[in-house]
Amino acid sequence: MMTSDITKKDLTKMAFNQGSLGMEFSWNYERQMHIAFAMMVNSNLKKIYANDPEGYKEALARHVEFFNITPQLAPFVGGVVTSMEEMKARGEVEDEAISSIKTALMGPLSGIGDSIFVGCLRVIAVGIGISLAQAGNIMGAILYFLIYNIPCFMVRYFGAHLGYNIGFNYLKKMQENGLMDKLLAAASILGVMVIGCMSKDMVWTTLNIELSRVGETVTTLQSILDGIMPGLIGLGGTWLYFYLLKKKINPVLLILGTMVIGVIGSYFGILAG
Repeated sequence: MMTSDITKKDLTKMAFNQGSLGMEFSWNYERQMHIAFAMMVNSNLKKIYANDPEGYKEALARHVEFFNITPQLAPFVGGVVTSMEEMKARGEVEDEAISSIKTALMGPLSGIGDSIFVGCLRVIAVGIGISLAQAGNIMGAILYFLIYNIPCFMVRYFGAHLGYNIGFNYLKKMQENGLMDKLLAAASILGVMVIGCMSKDMVWTTLNIELSRVGETVTTLQSILDGIMPGLIGLGGTWLYFYLLKKKINPVLLILGTMVIGVIGSYFGILAG
């Protein structure tokens, strides 16, 4: 049962507003879905911090941090965040707790969401739609739209309300029972694991430097590094870029620099093409 100023109507609007439905419209390589997420929760933040302009500014800055998730599950995270922002406004949690929970939820929910919506539901909808369309039946396009979108919109609606109720009720109980610190520690560990996995899968390169050759067997610097820790170069690159961004280096310069290094490295055979 809700005991705050946030109503069911507010949560429903959040689930279907421009930010929620446009979660990938402002996607970029630096922070991905951050602007859309901030837009999604903005109206709730305004209501929570109606009498605290500085708190509202801090909340907006907090929610333009890196964010990426299966779009249909974003309202669930928005619901959790809304409940935690209410607790933050009352002085019950720190802002780091909100960021940690968001980071911890991204990886697991994306794994589940991508498997269901991209790997399963969309394939089924496309299969049914194409089979009917090939037979000249206009219902092919209509059924594809309905089969895919009805579950998506249901998940958005119920996810926003479920996320809020879970956050509001259970997080408050955990705060009272002293379990919040344990949750934040676990969320921080999971967040580090998520970032580490993303570094390996999304930041990669292959060094083409040969160290030795015996017959047809070639030992490369890349194979040695992979033997130490797969994805070591990607992780190192991520930390380097993180360091440079903290030094206020323009992201555009980093992108251009990466392109130049890639072209030069490939030309001289240092990097594999």
